[in-house]
Amino acid sequence: MSKFEEADIPFARPRGIELLGRLYRPAKSIGHGIVMVHGGAWTANDRLTPHVMSRLLATRGLVVFSLDFRCGPHFQHPSASADIAAGIRYFRHHADEFGVNADKIGLIGSSSGGHLVLFTALQPNTQIHQTTPALDCEEESIDASVAYVVALWPVSNPLVRLEYALESGRHELVRAHQGYFGSREEMHRASVQRVLRTRVFTHLPSTLVVQPGEDANVPQYMTNDLLTAFRSVGHEIEYLHMPGLPHAFAYEASEATDQCEAAVWDFIQPQIED
Repeated sequence: MSKFEEADIPFARPRGIELLGRLYRPAKSIGHGIVMVHGGAWTANDRLTPHVMSRLLATRGLVVFSLDFRCGPHFQHPSASADIAAGIRYFRHHADEFGVNADKIGLIGSSSGGHLVLFTALQPNTQIHQTTPALDCEEESIDASVAYVVALWPVSNPLVRLEYALESGRHELVRAHQGYFGSREEMHRASVQRVLRTRVFTHLPSTLVVQPGEDANVPQYMTNDLLTAFRSVGHEIEYLHMPGLPHAFAYEASEATDQCEAAVWDFIQPQIED
């Protein structure tokens, strides 16, 4: 018997474009769920890309909902985060059906997906994150907030990463930034650090940030600034540095991926305890 079942479920249809989520449903669920967001510089990949981490977490008994969302260059910011908020609302609305605790839904993403989960979780119910209606959800007031966030090597400040890409000659990253954000002004507005330093928060979800030591896509100084920004609002997040590993290593099965997933699971467990 399989440890989990996989199925694709439509969760939103913005502008007639059907968005699917891959549901990983364990045979022995622990009654909790997490929404997964893929990376790809806001312009590539899909719900199946993070299948290794999704399956590892499902093997733990978590129900995992891995989302498609609208990407650049055909769609621009904040289309992706609006779609992610819709995915969270859909998952919460169907919590009983999926067998998850609606009050303790988590959110995990990597690279640009790490940026998107932080950007969405910090302002889940703002106007920009209510523009994608979730299917089957007539109640407009369904909450898109989450109990905890896992950001794996997040591109937390798109404008800073653009400058890094220009200095490094990473033209493919420059094109991706321009394709999704369109302008430096939009990149600045999409900065997680800017959100932390300009908004007033009464509550922030528990947060884990993971940074590989040999990440050529996410400079360490950007992640350091992210940690500082969180601490500036009194939010002491958990941080894991994994030396010697490249960007996006956890998209492939390996011993390092198993170690990363184990650390993620260690972080998640206290968040879902009753």
